[in-house]
Amino acid sequence: MISINNVTYRYKKGKDILKEINMTIEDKETVVIMGKNGSGKSTLGKLISGIIKPKEGNILMDGFNIADSKNKEEIRKKIGIVFQNPENQIIFNNVEDEVSFALKDLEQEEIKKRIEASLDKVHMKHKMQENLYELSLGQKQRVVIGEVLAKQPQYIVFDEPTTMIDSKGKEAIYHIVEDLKKEGYTILYITNVAEEMLLADRIILLNEGTIVEEIKKEDLLDRLDVFEQYDIKVPMVLELLQKLKKQGIEMDLKDYSIDELVTKLKEKIKG
Repeated sequence: MISINNVTYRYKKGKDILKEINMTIEDKETVVIMGKNGSGKSTLGKLISGIIKPKEGNILMDGFNIADSKNKEEIRKKIGIVFQNPENQIIFNNVEDEVSFALKDLEQEEIKKRIEASLDKVHMKHKMQENLYELSLGQKQRVVIGEVLAKQPQYIVFDEPTTMIDSKGKEAIYHIVEDLKKEGYTILYITNVAEEMLLADRIILLNEGTIVEEIKKEDLLDRLDVFEQYDIKVPMVLELLQKLKKQGIEMDLKDYSIDELVTKLKEKIKG
């Protein structure tokens, strides 16, 4: 579990980027963070990942204070982060070399096993010997996710991972996230893409550095007005489902992935 307690963050001589943030991310939960640009989403992801430290308050990961330097190695093992531009995380040309970089302290047999398993999870095992820089951005992002998975973290932060990727690449990332959810990973997913709120178990809205709303996925249809209030686009599929609900046709959002939701909606309309 990750517990964020009265956390404030500001840049030197600047205004607060985040103000008195209090939230908990339960084990095996997927929390989606949404908000307009400048609301503090990515800063929150960096704080939780231990990349930066809060100016006030504390963040505990399984009881370990992330800001305490003596816990640095333990935190590094527990959490991984995927940024929006995969090229900023890539060091090596070769896919296998890239994924193995963080595993250098392990035995060769274990390294090989982890590389193959992690690349298989992101459907990039067949590209293991290829040049990373010849791959598409979507494929590069999947390799980066594989690299994070190879370290076997308990927690993963996705910081707007599909921003630079085409629609086909986005779909591939969504399938990976859904699979990771089923495997029991705890996920913090930061996004500005409307459809990606459907990946969540719970959605947290940030506005000007503060948490203004928390919404469970199953309650989305009753809370769509909240997103309009904060100028956040709502997925068309949710608007359609809301209209159907008013006509007495209901679906339990909690039970469906993005693809399943669209399929079930088609079945409802045809039926």
